[in-house]
Amino acid sequence: MPSQCYLGVDLGAESGRVLAGILEDQKIRLEEIYRFSNGPVPVAGTKRWNVIGLWSSILKGLSLAAQKYGDRIISVGVDTWGVDYALLSKKQELLGQPYHYRDPRSEGMLNLAISRVPQQEIFDATGVQFMEINTLYQLLSMQQSDPELLSQASLFLLMPDFFHWLLSGSQVVEFTNATTTQCLNPLTGDWAYELLSQLGIPTAMLPKLVRPGTKLGSLRDEVMQQTGLSKIEVVAPATHDTASAVAAIPTANTGTPNWAYISSGTWSLMGVEVDSAVLGKRAFELNFTNEGGIDGTYRLLKNIMGLWLVQECKRSYEREGSELDYTELTTAAAEAEPFRSLVDPDDPRFLSPVDMREEIKGYCEETSQPVPETPGQFVRCALESLALKYHKVLDWLEELTGTPIEVLHIVGGGTKNELLNQFTANSCQIPVITGPVEATGLGNVLVQARAAGAVSSLAEIREIVRNSTETRTFEPQDQSDWSAAMQRFNQLLDAAT
Repeated sequence: MPSQCYLGVDLGAESGRVLAGILEDQKIRLEEIYRFSNGPVPVAGTKRWNVIGLWSSILKGLSLAAQKYGDRIISVGVDTWGVDYALLSKKQELLGQPYHYRDPRSEGMLNLAISRVPQQEIFDATGVQFMEINTLYQLLSMQQSDPELLSQASLFLLMPDFFHWLLSGSQVVEFTNATTTQCLNPLTGDWAYELLSQLGIPTAMLPKLVRPGTKLGSLRDEVMQQTGLSKIEVVAPATHDTASAVAAIPTANTGTPNWAYISSGTWSLMGVEVDSAVLGKRAFELNFTNEGGIDGTYRLLKNIMGLWLVQECKRSYEREGSELDYTELTTAAAEAEPFRSLVDPDDPRFLSPVDMREEIKGYCEETSQPVPETPGQFVRCALESLALKYHKVLDWLEELTGTPIEVLHIVGGGTKNELLNQFTANSCQIPVITGPVEATGLGNVLVQARAAGAVSSLAEIREIVRNSTETRTFEPQDQSDWSAAMQRFNQLLDAAT
């Protein structure tokens, strides 16, 4: 088969990329065409996404791709983070600049929601982990503070669906990202209309849901003119970036729950792939989430704060004029004293801190631990704490599925942190296989290839990834040291409950 090109637009919390996936002879090669920055924009005391700026950057990337690959391009699709959304009026005007999930407007909304609907009932209706950043609480905040603007909304689109609308005019929401909202019922596969009605959230704006791999239509004429692309298809990949990443995990065990994954980056999303949502009292008690995957599967997972702790420590030093890069910080962490200080990465104080180092200091002071002082001590605290939280979540996954987990796959940008990878193997006491770094982009373009008929199944997608990428295995070490640290970590978690 001659080579085919599929374009993936991958938008993350810190940057966005336009990627070209070149498929030939059962191998995929991913090329970065254009990279651009992303992040929250402060606007009058709020945090917003600059979606117009992102769209301008996407167009530039698509133009560069058209110049290089021309008629070889088959389709384009967008993946992003979850929960955030855009609203359009009846005349398809954008209603306001979309909020960033770290904006404080949703603070207190979870408590308001459960004062109206019992928390167990919300979980039974959605199967989603309780986090105040969830779309459900963002919409509830809007219903409380700006009901007039909300009433003007004719169309609700999650972020990737908004960019698909800009590309093709499609007015649908793709399933995998919809499952992050806490507004979808995993048993019906449709919006949780009854729950939303109980909370006073309008539902007429909610569009049709579609599955990964759905062809959404061809490019708008003006997009073709602006980019030089031909009338290619716009295809919904697994539009939640973690769903795309999990689709590209190079496991040969598709269909069995004896392997787990971490999509590692700003957030660590850790879970297993199951045939149906795992609901019930224990999943509710452990605050797990069920997010959609390929072929109707679910990702039973836990959102963990991830390398956000390290990123924010780095920014804290930068504000003081210290330009330490990630390599220097990790090297300093490797040389620091083991297990000096531990934190729960998911403590709410770390979600949107003014200064991450000050919050870590405060946590350690309150728990009678040595306060980190050096860059190495701060970063080692963050990395060891993450690895211990992974162990905790792994135990819970085995409990919920009833299946021992034999291997842990780590994909995404976090695979570059070899110290964290080794800590994770040590903590979990199972082999850790890392790679590919570009799992999200690979999953995006290969789902498009499947929509075009060039790939037949999820198992084949993963086989192509195995054929095309390198992985590395980290074997467990230092079992006794990590077991003792796990006891300390459990005591910290127990004391906080």
